[in-house]
This record gives sequence, structure tokens and C-alpha cells, in this order.
Amino acid sequence: MKILLTNDDGVGAPGLHALVEALAARGNKIAVVAPATEQSGMAHALTVHRDIEVRADGGFGNVAAEAWSIDGTPTDCVKIYLEAIAKRIDWPGLIISGVNKGANLGTDVLYSGTVGGALEGYMHGIPAVALSLDVHSSLSFEETAAIFAEKLPWLFKEGGDDFFLNVNFPKELRNGKAEFVWASLGHRDYLNAFDRIERDGKLFYHIGGEIYDWDNDEDTDICRTAEGFVAVTPLIVDMTDVPSLRARGIIPRFSGRLAES
Repeated sequence: MKILLTNDDGVGAPGLHALVEALAARGNKIAVVAPATEQSGMAHALTVHRDIEVRADGGFGNVAAEAWSIDGTPTDCVKIYLEAIAKRIDWPGLIISGVNKGANLGTDVLYSGTVGGALEGYMHGIPAVALSLDVHSSLSFEETAAIFAEKLPWLFKEGGDDFFLNVNFPKELRNGKAEFVWASLGHRDYLNAFDRIERDGKLFYHIGGEIYDWDNDEDTDICRTAEGFVAVTPLIVDMTDVPSLRARGIIPRFSGRLAES
């Protein structure tokens, strides 16, 4: 199978390189299209007011992988590859964004460039996975990538040929084993998120803060990873409040990438 890889940590990120090697070792044809520089927190942003530089990149060791470095966001990367480079001639059967350095749990998915890259692939009708590893995990990128590559057939068996999944590896595996479990998105926020900085007579704010998780039951991705499981959360594209419309006598009609409930 041809697999397209992207990320938001940049084309030189170790998580991406580990994934290339693990998937290629299992006989997959690999293509890489990743940002030239880190694009964390870019969500599903698209560059529209400047030209985007595209460069061939061959930095993946002994793995023969088609590779492109894009001076843009993860969304730019996937969109340019599918619509301008591949042009439906040799499209991938799967898109994976990661392995991200840091978890993307709960409401983090709304900000995540990792999720944004996977989302763009899914919107083109291709199964997609956003793959992340807790920044303090005892697992290496190589171990994470190898476990995920081995589990990939299970994801296709469970998800069929139409899925958009957010997968998070924990700090510590429960009983030392990688057990994949289904989970819903939890609630995550950040306390003291802005640091005030005055420099050269100008005012700046730096985004940071401490994680604040709240009102999460045992089936959320936040709780599941805290218990040592690998959390798998199916995502959708459509943001329509279907119950609200139905309460007003409107029955939405959906197609392709959109929700049906």
C-alpha cells in the first residue's frame, strides 16, 4: 500500500523518520510531504497570501521514499501533494500525520497541526490517522512507530475503508503492553496561558500555561491514556448541530466525509 506521511513538527522531526522506517520495513510504499519548519498549533490553516516553496527532499536514510519539503502548514502539505503533485494518478491508500512530539488529547484536536494534516487527507476521501506520543513517554519514537505499524491492519479491520482517527500513545504502557482502546474526546484547557513580556518599549504575550483537564469520564482519551492505554478516537468533519436542526423540523442530508447522526 502507498502511505502518505506528514506532520507538524517539520520534515526533519525524529517521529516522522521513525514512522518512515517502520512502515517501509513492512513493505509499504512511502511518500512524505512535510513542513520545512515546525508548524505546531496551526490546526487546519491554509496559506493563501504568499507563494509556497516546494522542494524535493531525500533525507530518509536507506528508505527509498518520495519526499517533499513544503514551506507551509500541514494542510498546505497534504493539499499540494494530492492536488498538484500526485493529481490522482498515484494517490495513497492511507495518510498518517505524526508521530507528533506531544499528546493531542481532548479539545487539543481543534488546535493541532497534526490533526489538521490528517483532516485534509480525509477530506480528499482517503483514510487518515493523526498519531501522537506523550512528550514525557518512556517509549521512543522508534518503539511507537513499530507498534503502530504492526497494529495498522487492525485499524483497517475496525475502521473499514473510511476512517479519520486520532491515536495517542501514553506516558507508560499498561503492564508493558500496547493495548489499543476506543475513546471519546475529553475536556482539556490550560491555566495561566499567557505570559506578559515588555521588551524595547513594546508589549508581547507568550502562550504557555499548565494543562487543566476537567469533567472527564473513564471512556475519554485523557483518562484512557492516563491508565496506560493507546487511545483511538474516531473524528468527523461536519460541525452541524444536527439535534438542533431536527428540533426545528430540518432533516440534514449528508455526503461523503460528513456525520450521519
